[in-house]
Amino acid sequence: MDIDGYIAMHQPSWQRLDELVGTAQSGVRKLSADELDELVVLYQRVSGHLSLVRTHYREPAVIAELTRVLARARGVIYRPRGNPVAAVGRFVSQTFPAAIWAIRRTVGVAALAFLVPALVVGVWLTNDHAARESAIPAETAQLIADRDFAEYYRSDAAANFQTNVTTNNIRVSLVSFAGGVLLGVPTLALLAYNGFHVGQVGAVMHAYGQGAQFWGLITPHGLIEITSLLLAGAAGLRLGWAVVSPGDRRRGEVLSEEGLRSVSIALGLVVTFAIAGFVEAWVTPSNLPTAARVGIGVLVEAAFVLYLVAFGRSAASRGLSGRFGEESLPRSAGVRRAARRERQSLPVDFTVR
Repeated sequence: MDIDGYIAMHQPSWQRLDELVGTAQSGVRKLSADELDELVVLYQRVSGHLSLVRTHYREPAVIAELTRVLARARGVIYRPRGNPVAAVGRFVSQTFPAAIWAIRRTVGVAALAFLVPALVVGVWLTNDHAARESAIPAETAQLIADRDFAEYYRSDAAANFQTNVTTNNIRVSLVSFAGGVLLGVPTLALLAYNGFHVGQVGAVMHAYGQGAQFWGLITPHGLIEITSLLLAGAAGLRLGWAVVSPGDRRRGEVLSEEGLRSVSIALGLVVTFAIAGFVEAWVTPSNLPTAARVGIGVLVEAAFVLYLVAFGRSAASRGLSGRFGEESLPRSAGVRRAARRERQSLPVDFTVR
């Protein structure tokens, strides 16, 4: 099909979308529920048309027109709301979990970059006395196992300790984000370095018979802290991959999208690092039984993961991808049915022979 035939086939949809947007922006009346459903479906459809025109036809005039129509529609669908409390609520319940849900597969890559060095170094140094002494002198290792590791968590007043730890973790996460622009190499290096450090300390503690103390002290805060680090790393890797392989879209467009998603993740992780810092300062060094401290850490981690999965999946089902400033319209049954019909029609609309 040539470009003229494609325009003739799909131009009614483009004009109808523009008409609905014009009605919404005129202020004369609000769109009805059915019109709102139609607007969302047409926005999805025309977005697909724009992607196809960019990939196969490369017709500047059509690309410009569809970009204009979609930009107007986006302004209606994702228009900012004035209530700051509602905005925070939307961010917590939709934007942040949607951003994490969108990068969930990349989190696995970040986890491997962290866990492989941690496990390899930990097992190797635990079982190889010569290698362990080469990495850490025996006198230093003995001090770490007997005193320094446990005393670290009591080295300052809890409030100061919490502030310092939280600030440091946020700084590390920002470096992880920024490293993504450099093809993700610094991000991978940062994840591997942190994994190496955990493995090294863990090896010393196990080798000197303090394995239980190691896990009892690192687990309460470490679960959510390491999870947050992996999420920051995954966001950085997504930025790097946007530079390396933008797919069928412009590199700047993909990088901008991932950048806005990274902003959402960075803001959300400020809270999770603050939680980790609070646990590390007040729970980890406390006189609570080890089982209680570990239990608190496990509960915090389980609640965080369940929140991300439940709210992330729900937000994604409403079309959110977690970009900062993005909002969703309430998804009625009509929108969901229309979206399903639209997805079923895509192979017909998008096939070029």
